[in-house]
Amino acid sequence: MSNSWWEIHVRCDASLEESVFWRLTKFGCSGTATENKGEYVQIRAYLLQIKAQLLDLAALSLWLSQDALLLGLSPPTTHWYLIDEEDWGSTWKQHWHPTDVGDRFLIQPAWLEPPTDTERLILRLDPGLAFGTGTHETTQLCLESLEMRLSRNSSDMVIADIGCGSGILSIGAVLLGSEKVYAVDTDPLAVQAACSNRHLNRINPSNLVINQGSVQELIELLPEGVNGILCNILAEVIIEIIPELTTLAKPSSWGILSGILVDQAKPIADTLEQHGWTVAALWKRESWCCLNIRR
Repeated sequence: MSNSWWEIHVRCDASLEESVFWRLTKFGCSGTATENKGEYVQIRAYLLQIKAQLLDLAALSLWLSQDALLLGLSPPTTHWYLIDEEDWGSTWKQHWHPTDVGDRFLIQPAWLEPPTDTERLILRLDPGLAFGTGTHETTQLCLESLEMRLSRNSSDMVIADIGCGSGILSIGAVLLGSEKVYAVDTDPLAVQAACSNRHLNRINPSNLVINQGSVQELIELLPEGVNGILCNILAEVIIEIIPELTTLAKPSSWGILSGILVDQAKPIADTLEQHGWTVAALWKRESWCCLNIRR
């Protein structure tokens, strides 16, 4: 017997994308897709019908509106529809296409045939239920920062990816020549997606180590520290873990931090400076920014 699914549509300000994604994931949705429409984004998410009633969906719409108002942004519009099971697993994939990022990367959906006439590094990806498709500004800023950071002498780099999601940043670091990347995420579904994408890109597990956990697990695993730190998560979480990031770093370490709205950058920069870090560069795109930091 086939199941029916709720297809949830959220149209919101582009600055709300990560907040909406977090709320949909917390609600229990499986699979998300985003279409960029200028200043707005159209987000689709999917949830088994038996997991939510109409009142639950109405509550979700209210929560999304409250999240937006807290950030001083216009509330999103939310709609939902019932679809058959055979449709939901492929519907969101129709709206995600190959994406050039920076000067070197091509983010390639795993279910499409990769091109043979490109000089770009092809990063094959199936995000599953994890964040990270290469379309979000924060992910692109991180990948572009990685290009700059690993443009030379990257073979001896040991890098940590905190909150790896789909594994897109970790895989990008390996494709750019990093000798060893350690990726962690507290979400078991993200760990599963990252392992799957490691296999898709034919990366040896000894070059990209993926585990469930957070910074503390890496501190115990790597007491000598790492050369570089990648962290594309919510700004509130970044502030909380800055002391642990400092413990994980070497005296000469660098970091790439994103998932940060522009108006959240100053408190993060202030906290970094209190722990011996310098913000070497701040890159902005739309309402998001990426901090390139060093000890």
